[in-house]
Amino acid sequence: MLGSGDLRRYSRHLLIPEVGLAGQGRLRAARVLVVGAGGLGAPVLQYLAAAGVGTLGIVDDDRVDLTNLQRQVVFGESDVGRPKASAAAARVRDINAGVCVEPLPIRMVAGNARAIVRGYDVVVDATDRFATRYLVNDACRLEGKPDVYASIFRFDGQVSVFAPGGPCYRCLFPQAPPDGSVPSCAEGGVLGVLAGMVGTWQANEALKTILGIGTPLVGRLALIDALAGRVREVALATDPACPLHGDAPTIVDVSDDAPDDVAPAPRGVAPLAASELDAFLAARPLARILDVREPHERALGPAPQAIEMPSSVLEARLHELDTAVEYVVACRVGAKSRWATQRLYDAGFRRLRHLDGGLLAYAAARPEFPFF
Repeated sequence: MLGSGDLRRYSRHLLIPEVGLAGQGRLRAARVLVVGAGGLGAPVLQYLAAAGVGTLGIVDDDRVDLTNLQRQVVFGESDVGRPKASAAAARVRDINAGVCVEPLPIRMVAGNARAIVRGYDVVVDATDRFATRYLVNDACRLEGKPDVYASIFRFDGQVSVFAPGGPCYRCLFPQAPPDGSVPSCAEGGVLGVLAGMVGTWQANEALKTILGIGTPLVGRLALIDALAGRVREVALATDPACPLHGDAPTIVDVSDDAPDDVAPAPRGVAPLAASELDAFLAARPLARILDVREPHERALGPAPQAIEMPSSVLEARLHELDTAVEYVVACRVGAKSRWATQRLYDAGFRRLRHLDGGLLAYAAARPEFPFF
């Protein structure tokens, strides 16, 4: 039952025939899990809370970083350093004290995924890791829960709903892309407002699913191009060979064997922790950082004691490097540099170290370096 305060708060919903009192009651009774409180999760959480969804679960094991504030609008400057799940929960309670918030400051893994998903009616996948997307997809399908999916990169976004009876994430992407082949938002960037656009679309799909209205994006993938101002749609079909729910399924439980987007360390090359870089260079005056960032990435700040050679031209310029020099290969977050380090090793370079976590990790404890 809705009280008099609720009638006033949700009056604009009650005027919509597709929602009304009955629909608002369904929203109040609904339990929605949001996996990821980042760029996509920020608008999802705020709009679902404002809409009156009764219970919101928030899964995120990360902490708020200054770089998050450009797009993760559920947080403010005072939240930097706080666990994302608890900071987002506090904001949700401030938006709507009638919402029950369940912050889960943990990483979703095979051992807990199905148990977490089982307690909710709808799951919103607001993550940015391939491994977690497969994990959420598999747990939702095995537990019979709809998975409202989205992803963003630079100016592009995509949204779909993987519901029982329709295609799933594995039907769309049977295999994860090769390690390091797809840059993350931390590497390639993302327009802050795109997170709001796509995340709000996700929230809309979640509300439609709860209310049972409209035409959810089941069997359809919406592609948003913020730069061109276009939205187009492609049809999705269930893959008969899908290992999760195809004609001969082989996946009967969630697994941590899901494809991961973290590439392995370069073969034969020892990693160098960011915290060890200064001491390493001080002890080896002739050593150099080989900065393989692209020119537009170097606009964020120069690396100390560095030779600049973008990964895109490394093959053509290998002859400029000296095998007798000790190189610490680095990029912004450690993805391009993994490929570059392996290429150098395969070309005969042996005096190599790979900067683990990239220059971003190095700069995290040094405000004088603007690598963010």
